[in-house]
Amino acid sequence: TNCEYDPARAVAKSGGEAEIIVVRNLTASALAETADVMEKAIRSAQMMILPGGFSGGDEPDGSGKFIASFFRNPQLSDAIHDLLGQRDGLMLGICNGFQALIKLGLVPFGKIVPMDAECPTLTYNLIGRHQSRYVTTRVASVQSPWMLQSNVGDLHTVPISHGEGRFVGPQAVIDQLIANGQVATQYVDLAGQPSMDIDVNPNGSIQAIEGVFSPDGRVFGKMGHLERRGQYVGLNIPGNKHQPLFESGAEYFK
Repeated sequence: TNCEYDPARAVAKSGGEAEIIVVRNLTASALAETADVMEKAIRSAQMMILPGGFSGGDEPDGSGKFIASFFRNPQLSDAIHDLLGQRDGLMLGICNGFQALIKLGLVPFGKIVPMDAECPTLTYNLIGRHQSRYVTTRVASVQSPWMLQSNVGDLHTVPISHGEGRFVGPQAVIDQLIANGQVATQYVDLAGQPSMDIDVNPNGSIQAIEGVFSPDGRVFGKMGHLERRGQYVGLNIPGNKHQPLFESGAEYFK
């Protein structure tokens, strides 16, 4: 990936201490060594964040596919399940990190599971090309520790940068996610209404879905780069650019 510094800075600003781990995959031995380092880090952490970015040219099917393959290693899967199931830990995936969570099954199922045709996924934008711009998102559910400082209806202006951000899935599965309160955030117009208009929903996601929770809300995957925020960033773009997810995660552990 190429976006690890921004989330690490956001974690630090919220009162946490971030450790960046680079997956070294040039040789089989380097990959095995990384897995050992990663397992130790997961077992000593309170939250795990998969940042966005590109890996291997982002092909095929985005770098999320590679990230997911790495974390299906049994020693890492066990560490993640321990983090979420036994130690009340949290996970966040942004953009390609969201892709990885989807391809692992951590969203929307809350655990690493085999993938089949009934599983939601992220696929190519309807426009057929990369989209890089700001969008407005609306908080649709706060059933998650990541939303402790948010309210339903809050609007945020966040940057997106992806070619495969269209959330799709069987209608029955989508309906169940909505009923469960697992649809976290949606692309909306200036009036706060979800829309399929490309000016609002740049990838064509079903039900304008931008972010999804696991059933217990501990895992959150979203496309928007809320971490790409600074005092001098996007000054000419209106809207509230501060989505307090990192602060909420820190508050959860206080």
